[in-house]
Amino acid sequence: MLADRLRVRDIRNTSTFRLTFLFGVVFLLGVTILLGLIYGLSARELTRRSDRILRLEAAMLEQTSADTLPNRIRGEIARSAGGLNYFELRSIDGDHVAGDIRVGDLPPNDTPVERVAGDGKPMRLLAVETPSQETLLIGRDISPVVDLRRQVLMILIASGLITVIAVLFCGFLLSLAPLRRVRDLQRAIETISGGDLEARMPLAGRGDELDLFAGTVNQMIDEIERAIGQVKGVTDAIAHDLRTPLTRVRSQLYRLSQSSEVQAPAVRMIDAATSDLDTVLERFGALLRISELEAGRRRAGFEPVDLAALLARMQELYEPLAEDQGITLMLDVAERGTAPGDEKLLFEALSNLVDNALKFTPPGGRVTLALATDAHGPVIEVRDTGTGIAADERQAVIRRFHRGSNAAEVPGNGLGLSLVVAILHLHGFTLGFRDGLPGLVVEVRCHGHGSEEAVKFISLAGASPAAHLDGAGQEAVAV
Repeated sequence: MLADRLRVRDIRNTSTFRLTFLFGVVFLLGVTILLGLIYGLSARELTRRSDRILRLEAAMLEQTSADTLPNRIRGEIARSAGGLNYFELRSIDGDHVAGDIRVGDLPPNDTPVERVAGDGKPMRLLAVETPSQETLLIGRDISPVVDLRRQVLMILIASGLITVIAVLFCGFLLSLAPLRRVRDLQRAIETISGGDLEARMPLAGRGDELDLFAGTVNQMIDEIERAIGQVKGVTDAIAHDLRTPLTRVRSQLYRLSQSSEVQAPAVRMIDAATSDLDTVLERFGALLRISELEAGRRRAGFEPVDLAALLARMQELYEPLAEDQGITLMLDVAERGTAPGDEKLLFEALSNLVDNALKFTPPGGRVTLALATDAHGPVIEVRDTGTGIAADERQAVIRRFHRGSNAAEVPGNGLGLSLVVAILHLHGFTLGFRDGLPGLVVEVRCHGHGSEEAVKFISLAGASPAAHLDGAGQEAVAV
């Protein structure tokens, strides 16, 4: 059974979340490209403007004579608006003559370069050679460009974080409703695969892809229910219609065998025919019994059943038969437990399981009736030390008339486990098989919590139990 609580992993794996995350990544990439483009264009324009100002200043200062150039530089420094422009004049020997900055060795170059001044300010510097072969350095503060770069980076980081958080939140939020609908569809499928062919997958009325899928599956289930109903109806009709004439034939053969006019060889042949008719009638009776149980006609009379007392009665009933066969029949009740159900039907189901265990356990072996409790409720086990059931046959043995490869010499009609399945299905219980090493362990979980990993579906002509595997590798049949 699926948990009602939605897990982060389930939401993360939905197509809605993945599409939302993909769109978020595309959006974040677009924002990054846009901010990068804005920054690149703005920084380039500001840099070009600074370079033009530097070249204009250099052109004016180069026209000044060498004697008045230091005073001209001091005057430019005094007139510099906002302290954006900086100057330095060096002699031919590289000594500082005038100016308000000191920059390391920078040879004359027609292309401005970016340097960090002594006070830590970023600058664009242009070095030119005067007619007197002195070196004139003109710098312009580019802190606005650096600030723009920092702000764009901060905006990019902040917008990225906000976008990621928003995408994750929207992805989770948008995935909840579809995931809940998928969970509802899964529960409906589990109910249908458990044999309730009257159940249907819910429709939200939105006409989306989930409604289209659910509608298609519902149409398929309608056809399956119709086909199974036809097969079941034919089976039940044959069993019902032939049982009466076969009963009359048996009665006539019995009266004939009691006649004094019939010779001994003929009586033996009549007895053999009567025995075969009994087998056929027994099978027909079992088929009708299974159909009655699958119809769920006795569910209204369920009451709490004392499972420990039920197993004790089972041991008392079968202990003489087990002793005759040289088999030890044991009772292992770890703790008492109750389950809602029909006591007579549960007794009948367990009787079939115990009868099978005794049939396939050799003399000197052991059959144990055990009762324990897990996290969900009581668990009944029928353990034997017999030949067991091959792993590849455990799915098939619950089908009507199917008998295992090791059952050729054992009397039976192949309907016992089908009857067990029908009874447990009526109660909503789970039937499982696992190796007893040696022998077989048949497990009846008296609650509706089977395994969640469906392997295949088995048609029982009216009930479709789902076979499962639990966490320990045990093969279970949700009936």
